[in-house]
Amino acid sequence: MKNINTRRSIRKYSDREVSNELLDRLLAEASRTQTMGNMQLYSVVVTRSAEMKAKLAPAHFNQPMVTEAPVVLTVCADFNRACSWCRCRKAEPGYDNFLSFINAATDALLFTQTFCNLAEEEGLGLCFLGTTVYMPQMIIDALQLPRLVMPVATITLGWPDENPPLTDRLPLGAIVHDEIYHDYSPADIDRYYGPKEELEENKEFVRINNKETLAQIFTDIRYTKKDNEAMSAGMMEALRRQGFIE
Repeated sequence: MKNINTRRSIRKYSDREVSNELLDRLLAEASRTQTMGNMQLYSVVVTRSAEMKAKLAPAHFNQPMVTEAPVVLTVCADFNRACSWCRCRKAEPGYDNFLSFINAATDALLFTQTFCNLAEEEGLGLCFLGTTVYMPQMIIDALQLPRLVMPVATITLGWPDENPPLTDRLPLGAIVHDEIYHDYSPADIDRYYGPKEELEENKEFVRINNKETLAQIFTDIRYTKKDNEAMSAGMMEALRRQGFIE
């Protein structure tokens, strides 16, 4: 059993099987999470076969856990099912638009977080892959996702075979605003980010990358303007192909 205060992203997994019974129970329990209009605007593609994991891996920059985890879950914003229901019941849906994507993506991400909490309470380890939205067309093609279905989250899942250190978090004062949003002064930034910047591992990142500050690791190496713009263009194109925007 895990406590939220000690949760870790797990990237190495044992050979122990994740049973269908356990996975189905966790997915069913997660489906009780909040959802817009009680519509459950998401679908989950469960990947267990080595062949399908290999097809998904390039979309996630071939991170080893994609092929090594017993289970990979791709959670999709899905308005296809709801539209099919409407048409079968003499109702004409109007959900081929960006707002509908945002609604479905919100549903999907709420479901994902609930599932993660439940899985970790069972002792399972997992890693949330932010790469899902970097090259979505590769995932769409691999999983044969139809119109109005868009991948928004991927989880690698299994029994942990590592116990990595806890990652740091900003203090509560950095993220909570009373009554209205209060913008950050330089002194606030020093107070909130100073402890993170003083961590030895972060100072080492700065040193080995020949940078002056930790922020430069993010802007110049990890999440660059060039990459963000290119992947934004790819995501917009995928949204067009999937029918969410014109």
